[in-house]
Amino acid sequence: MDRAESVNSDPVIADSEGRCRKWRNCIGFWLLGLCNNFAYVVMLSAALDILKKQESQNTTVPTLAPDLNNVDIRNSSRYDCNPVSTAAVLLADILPTLVIKFTAPFYIHKVPYGFRVLVCFSMAVVSFLMVSFSSTILMSIFGVVFASVSSGLGELSFLSLSVFFSRDVLSGWGSGTGAAGVAGAILYSAFTQAGLTPQVTLWIMLVVPVILAVSYFFVLVFPTSFPQWRRSEDDHSPSTVENSQERRPIIVEEAGPDDDYEKTQEEQEDSLFIPLTLSDKIYIIKGLLRFVLPLGVVYFAEYFINQGLLELLYFPDSCFSHAEQYRWYQTLYQIGVFISRTSLFCFKIRKILLLSLLQCVNAVLLGVAVYYQFLPNPWVVFIIVLYEGLLGGAAYVNTFYFISKETADHEREFAMAAASVGDSLGIALSAAATFPVHHYFCSL
Repeated sequence: MDRAESVNSDPVIADSEGRCRKWRNCIGFWLLGLCNNFAYVVMLSAALDILKKQESQNTTVPTLAPDLNNVDIRNSSRYDCNPVSTAAVLLADILPTLVIKFTAPFYIHKVPYGFRVLVCFSMAVVSFLMVSFSSTILMSIFGVVFASVSSGLGELSFLSLSVFFSRDVLSGWGSGTGAAGVAGAILYSAFTQAGLTPQVTLWIMLVVPVILAVSYFFVLVFPTSFPQWRRSEDDHSPSTVENSQERRPIIVEEAGPDDDYEKTQEEQEDSLFIPLTLSDKIYIIKGLLRFVLPLGVVYFAEYFINQGLLELLYFPDSCFSHAEQYRWYQTLYQIGVFISRTSLFCFKIRKILLLSLLQCVNAVLLGVAVYYQFLPNPWVVFIIVLYEGLLGGAAYVNTFYFISKETADHEREFAMAAASVGDSLGIALSAAATFPVHHYFCSL
């Protein structure tokens, strides 16, 4: 008996199984988003602690920025500055991700998804261990690099993976990545505030990569033809590809909420595996620019704030120490991200360009606030960074939703992977811009 006959024979059971499968996949992608971004967020939340730890252990602190060599800016500046900006940690956290996202869409389809997940798991474990046992800034930075490799490869792979499932899983993924920010920042802040050392805190968080592996291998319900341990094109002959190209339209009409999952399981099976030529991929990338560029601007502005300005918005009269203020800036930002990334369940925002302009206004406002020091207390900054997170999270999740919606079936896996470079490119450029800004303010 084929699948259609079994479904028609007992529609109540089939409908119940379909709903269960949908929920398992949404939960699975939520957990994947949570675990994939967790190490990345923790490294940024721990950035100030990482630098302060190495500063206390070394009389001479090596730095990634040539202009900061042999400059004791802490004692002469009106700001409570570190000799090395937290952007050093951000660069280590984003550059490997950027390299992966720029190059991987052209070859990653040759690596089975199961192997990719094992690499992500291993890199995350090594990252937590290396940073926790580090004795130099260089060792800490290498640990952050491993977290970046895990997060970058994971994001690219899981966004591509989503095309094999109902589009609902993108809502789960977006919400999970937002939850990673909240969970990572809050747990790190809470554990260290409770008296645990950053080292012990990182050891506890080793459970997160384990959850990622369990979510992928045991929670998700894969289509029967899914290429778990083989290349995606291995089971598709040239004749099948040719027939699929004849049957499939270039632009896919939007499916209704009830038939989207069935379409993914059956009707998309042949078209998902149509190989793309290099010229096809370049053409797709050109079409993605209208999504990628606004997303990059949003992330440039918000990470310029997070790693370049928040460190300098220190209020000595507050009940919070400098490190505590920085941690809670990051935490509230991540809460905003979580709220807006979860909003895809309720509504969609098509105008990503507007979000990017509003984020640039935030960056200018806080830059002026750092220079003139006119903000009265950290609570005002708390509100601004919460709003900043709302804008950034909304831009991310809506960008990938509309890419998934407006891309043809056989282009979607590549398009989702290629578009993921947008946020990383913006973050990398902001980190590079942060070094001279940090040095300028700290030399005042």
